[in-house]
Amino acid sequence: MMAEASTREAFGKALVELGRLNNDIVVLDADLSPSTMTSLFARDFPDRFFNCGIQEQNMIGIAAGLAASGKTVFASTFAIFASCRCFDQLRLCLSQPGLNVKVVATHGGITVGEDGRSHHAIEDLALYCALPGFTVVVPADAIEATEAIRTAASAYGPFYIRLSRVKTPLIYPEEGYCFILDRAVTMRQGRDATIIAAGIMVAKALEAADVLAGQEIDCRVINMHTLKPLDEATVVKAASETGAIVVAEEHLAQGGLGSRVAQVVTSEKPVPMEFVNLGDRYASSGTAEELLERCGLTASAIEEAVRSVVKRK
Repeated sequence: MMAEASTREAFGKALVELGRLNNDIVVLDADLSPSTMTSLFARDFPDRFFNCGIQEQNMIGIAAGLAASGKTVFASTFAIFASCRCFDQLRLCLSQPGLNVKVVATHGGITVGEDGRSHHAIEDLALYCALPGFTVVVPADAIEATEAIRTAASAYGPFYIRLSRVKTPLIYPEEGYCFILDRAVTMRQGRDATIIAAGIMVAKALEAADVLAGQEIDCRVINMHTLKPLDEATVVKAASETGAIVVAEEHLAQGGLGSRVAQVVTSEKPVPMEFVNLGDRYASSGTAEELLERCGLTASAIEEAVRSVVKRK
């Protein structure tokens, strides 16, 4: 059983660490700081923390102004509000001028659970990947989240980093992990098929690969933590060497990781593909695990998809 930790808690702690190192870092929140964990930064650096209230669109405008004044800005709220509610401001205020604002959204995907479909951010990756100049990152665990936040703070330009509400399995050791933007991590080698996953689905991909190994199907597992820019070379290599690809993500079928990987595969190295995602539907209310099971975002669904593509090779 893997140990678990919260990516949003890792974010809050990383912000405090960065705040001590860089006086130009400022943090904005939309009245959700106890949940997004920016409250930790607010406690230690009250003069550099701004609660914008329930005004996500205004928060993005303020973030743009601070960034234009030379600050490194972290703006945080729930993923559904950080994408759907203020897309116009993201486009006009951050993407077009290319400002140095890091939008770090917690409560991504359907694992928000009981908050219901109104709060499930399942379109967010498609929306952010459509914005020119944005870097889009979905960490697989709390350790990777910490490293992604540190990297975003040192890299200029707009970022979107999607975090989860629930605790998730730790797939990396606490020491020694080196996060590199647009460089996917091969978690496990394999010759028969490749599973490319992001976020919470990476742990499920590893679980599926373990089961498939017992069925004499040798799976490569890739953590594609950066959706944009995508590590196209690793995708092409996987297609060439394993001949089949399954993409797993906590997102709608359109516009997310699956769409981005498929663009590369179809143009560079066509192979059989399957996709494990939400399809074209909204989820309902329930616990995180109930919803993942109900929507087919499980290790067993990945196993079935792998068996399907291997048969079609």
